[in-house]
Order: sequence, then structure tokens, then C-alpha cells
Amino acid sequence: MKLDVLNTIPDCRGRCLGALLLALASTLAIAVALWQLTAASAGLRVTETQVGGVPITLYRPASDAPAPSVVIAHGFAGSRQLMQPYAITLARNGYLAVTFDFPGHGRNPAPFVASLMDQEARLRVLLDALEPAVGFALEQPGADGRLALLGHSMAGDVLARYGQMHPERVAATVLLSPYLSEDAPTAQLRNLLLVYGELEPDMLHQQGFKTLAKTVEGGLEAGTLYGDQADGSARSLMLAEGVEHIGVLYGRDGLAAALDWLNQTFERTGTGFLDARGPWLGLLYLGLLTLAWPLSRWLPRAASHPIGAGLRWRRLLPVALAPALLTPLILWKLPTDFLPILLGDYLALHFAVYGLITALGVWLTRDNRSGQAQAASERGLILWGGFAIATIAYLVYIVLAFSLTTDRFVTTLLPGPERFPLVLAILVGTLLYFVADEWLTRGTGAARGGYALTKALFLLSLLAAVALNLNELFFLIIIVPAILVFFLVYGVMSGWVYRRVNHPLVAAIANGIAFASATAVTFPVVGG
Repeated sequence: MKLDVLNTIPDCRGRCLGALLLALASTLAIAVALWQLTAASAGLRVTETQVGGVPITLYRPASDAPAPSVVIAHGFAGSRQLMQPYAITLARNGYLAVTFDFPGHGRNPAPFVASLMDQEARLRVLLDALEPAVGFALEQPGADGRLALLGHSMAGDVLARYGQMHPERVAATVLLSPYLSEDAPTAQLRNLLLVYGELEPDMLHQQGFKTLAKTVEGGLEAGTLYGDQADGSARSLMLAEGVEHIGVLYGRDGLAAALDWLNQTFERTGTGFLDARGPWLGLLYLGLLTLAWPLSRWLPRAASHPIGAGLRWRRLLPVALAPALLTPLILWKLPTDFLPILLGDYLALHFAVYGLITALGVWLTRDNRSGQAQAASERGLILWGGFAIATIAYLVYIVLAFSLTTDRFVTTLLPGPERFPLVLAILVGTLLYFVADEWLTRGTGAARGGYALTKALFLLSLLAAVALNLNELFFLIIIVPAILVFFLVYGVMSGWVYRRVNHPLVAAIANGIAFASATAVTFPVVGG
């Protein structure tokens, strides 16, 4: 029987009407979400520039009335875009808000430090980027000379150091889920507000209370104001309800507390506007995800029948467990700093070793079914034209739908030219993993739930690696929730793609490229 790509167009019967209705509903959801996200900055004048090589974004309010400046700093593996909720909230309330990329982060090509444990070098590099951002903010037309600092996570230490160095300049400091070293000079900061996510570990909350205890005597309670903002002695710690380390950037409680704190410090009132992008981002990504299902029905067949290992539970479990147990142990003592990217090199190596062990397990457990699939391939039943079209189409959808929107409304996700070599290097590891994993969990008779199990085991193996080498890999814990989201979203879409195209490598290749790109962009680049 002659097979060709044209014969694989879905026939519009059965579920075709449902797919069309879902596509229309998804498109409407996407349009509404994009409109709301764009409307958040309505009336603001948003400009991008570079000062001393530091990428900077200025959010200028509609009014030209003199106003205080607020310099906003992101955390580890973050970027300017990640701080948009606070920048837009403050600008809509009349402040001049400035965000910037630390070295090695976002669009800043300057290298970050090779080790997070080198506190002196880390602070020096971060201060070198903070200084031009502050200077730029204070030199803007309409800046009234007053300054506040606001930062997330890793930015805590550097903002505390800057406030110590310039006590006459910084009128208030707001720290969101901050990392603060033992010797951070917080006692000397004027009007210090600490905001933690309610769902963060209690040890982080206690760190915040210890910070307040440096200047406040007696029992401490969250949400209580200590000192007087008029003389700069004010101190407070609040817990943002229902959010964790990243969610604190979107939670209404934190936004409201920061705005009120600065309004009290500078004796101002504003519009009361609070950025509320969280639900709209949820609607946007839900729409993009659900739109993928009807679109996947138009992909051409990549194979005449489902291809994959097709392992049932009894044979799948040993293959799935082996890399989860062995990968952290194999990499425990091996050097992993072979790429100029902090922690991303270890993640790439973890993917590579995990994928190699998985591939070896698949090869060792091959059976007649695998042999039949191979024979089918040799007889030409893999439709190479359809394979190429389906892979490219799926990858294009990932870039247009998820990478572009994330880069615009969440955080930097599109690589600049300087990061392309890193994408290619990391791609070796991610392709090994996704190709082996997709092949292992797909095919006729494959165990139901096997795909979810292998992803859970990978995350557990990554956590085990962190536990074995806590000093070097601790900050990987921050990225685990992001990997989980990636596995969930791209896993659902790869399932739809596979059921349509019949070949596991279509989604494997596209997912491997997407994850390599995200890793190369997210983790900070270090010096060679």
C-alpha cells in the first residue's frame, strides 16, 4: 500500500466539531489574556537601553510630576522581565521604576561569578551592575532625587551592601524572599520591609525574623510595624498568603505591602493599581496548551503505525529505576564545570547520563516487538517527509506560543547570539534524555502512566544529586518547580503529538531543543 503525507490529513468526522470549538475557545482565551497583560502597562512609557553594558528598562508614569525612583533587582536565574509585576505596579502609582539584568543573566553578556560560594566576588559583580542602574534612575527627567531599592532572592545581599554604602541616598529597601548572608548589614538600612511567601520553608521566615532582631527588641510578629518611617527606623516582615519563592513576585499581598511601604516612606498616594497578571498568565498558557490538541490533529503521520519500546510495567520498571538511582551516584564525584554556565552544565550532564542509561536499558530489554518496529522502518514505513514536517511544525508552535510569550511577559527565554553555542552544547544532553525517554514510554502496549513515572523519577534523581552535593548544587532546588511545569505542559502536548504522528522522536527532538534553549538562557553565564 502506498503511503504519503497527503493521505494523513485528518478527516472531519467524529471529534472534528469538538476540535474546532476547542480551537475557537482557546484562541479567544489567548486573545483575552494577551489583551489584559498588555493593558497592565497602559499609559506607561516603557523604554529599553544599556548603561555601561547593563541592559535596563525604564517604566515612566504617564505624569511628568517629580517622583522618587525605585531600582528593582531580580534574583538568581532571573531577569528584568521577571520583575515586571512590581515595576508596572510602582510606575502606575507614579514612581520611576527601573529594572536591569545582572551579569550573566537575561540579556547581559558580561560574565557572572564561577561559584556562588565566592561571596566577595559575587557581591562585587552584582554591585558593578547595580551602580549604573541607580545612576540612570536618579538622572532621569522627573526624578526628584529620592531612591528606594527593591529586590528578590539573590538581590538581598547586594541591596543591603549598597544601602550600607549609601545610607544618605537609599530611603527604603524592600526585599522579597531574600537571600541574606550572616554578615549582611541590614541593621544599617533605612525603612526595611521583608516579604516572604507563606508557603516558603519556615527556616526562611526565621531568617527574616533574625534580621529584624538586629534592630528590634522583644518578641517579633509578622505584619507588625516596628520603628518609625519618618526617621528611617521602620522595620516589618510580612508573609504573602498562598505563594512561595517565585509566586511572591505575583502575589497581591506582596505587591500591596511594597506599594504601601514606599507610599508611607515618601508620603505619597497613588492610584492603588496592583499588577494582577497571575490569573491572566494562567489563562494564556491554558489557552496555548489546549490549542495544541486541535492543531496536533493536522500534523502529518510520521509512521504508519505506533513506534516505540512498548514495554509493560514488569519490564518498564527496571529500566525506569536504573537511571534514577545510578545517575546521581555516577556524577557525585565527577567534575561538572565543563561549560561556561553556572549549574546549567551539571543539568546538561545529568540529562546526558540519565538518557544514556535509559537507552542502554531499552536496548537490553528489546524484544520481538522492537524488532518488528525496526523491520517496519527498514521497509520504509517511516514517513520521512511527514516526520520532518511534524517535527518542524511542533517546534515552531513551541517557539511562537510559549517561548515568545514567556520572554515578553514572564522572563527571558529566547537566546541571544552569544548563547547559541551553549544551546548546542546542552542539546547533546537533553536530546539523549528525551529521545531515550520518549522511546521507552511509547509504543503499542506501553504501560499506562509510564511517561509520568519516568518524569517523577528524573526529578527525584535531581533532588538526590543536590542532596549529595548540597554546597555546589543547592540552587538547582529553585529550578525543580520549573522543570516540573515543563514536564507537565510539554508532556501533555507530546502525548497528543505522538498519538497523531505515531513516532516518539517527533516530540523528543522538539522538546530537547526547547529545554536546551531554556536552560542556556535561564542559568547565568560565567567567565571562561
